[in-house]
Amino acid sequence: MSQAAAGVEAAVEAFREGRPVLVHDAADREGETDLIYPAGAVTPEAVSRMRNDAGGLVCVALSDEVAEAFDLPFMQEALDHPASGSHELGYDERSSFSLTVNHRDTYTGITDEDRATTITELGAAANAPAETNFAAEFRAPGHVHLLRAAPNLLADREGHTELGIVLADAANRGPAVVVCEMLDDQTGAALSPEDARAYAERHGFAYLEGSEIVEGLD
Repeated sequence: MSQAAAGVEAAVEAFREGRPVLVHDAADREGETDLIYPAGAVTPEAVSRMRNDAGGLVCVALSDEVAEAFDLPFMQEALDHPASGSHELGYDERSSFSLTVNHRDTYTGITDEDRATTITELGAAANAPAETNFAAEFRAPGHVHLLRAAPNLLADREGHTELGIVLADAANRGPAVVVCEMLDDQTGAALSPEDARAYAERHGFAYLEGSEIVEGLD
């Protein structure tokens, strides 16, 4: 087995067990490493790690099929404001952002416990979309950003949204993952792949390049 294949296998096994994986998309795309968890495995401690060690935006990516079942729009299309038009993204054709939500059992929605509740309930809902009344369980706006994956996943787009959903599928987890960008406290920029890999090694987490997922799991 090649080193790359072994790395993918280790990441899939970690995800299957509910442990996080670090994924760097590509130098010619966002050039960012995201800390990714299966949504159903997120705890308040995991939210704290994303806040403190990653520092980016805590988002839940859902498969296109699940997002369609919940009638979730792309935010760009839902906003009735001039600022939502004429996007020219340097890294992709469109943003994956949908609504922001809180679970209705939360209070403000921003605490580690509240966000963990929203995230795990989103994971549960994604496992049974036909049995979920989304509007009855979640309210918008909220403190957890939703992302809608491309219909054909990596065939359409190779963002962290799609890479995470593909990883979840390989690990037999539901089609809902949490992604959070890792930032550098010293520079304020994206954490370099070298530093992200070193972080993964210190904490015993798997690290993957997006290309390894594309080649090994697509």
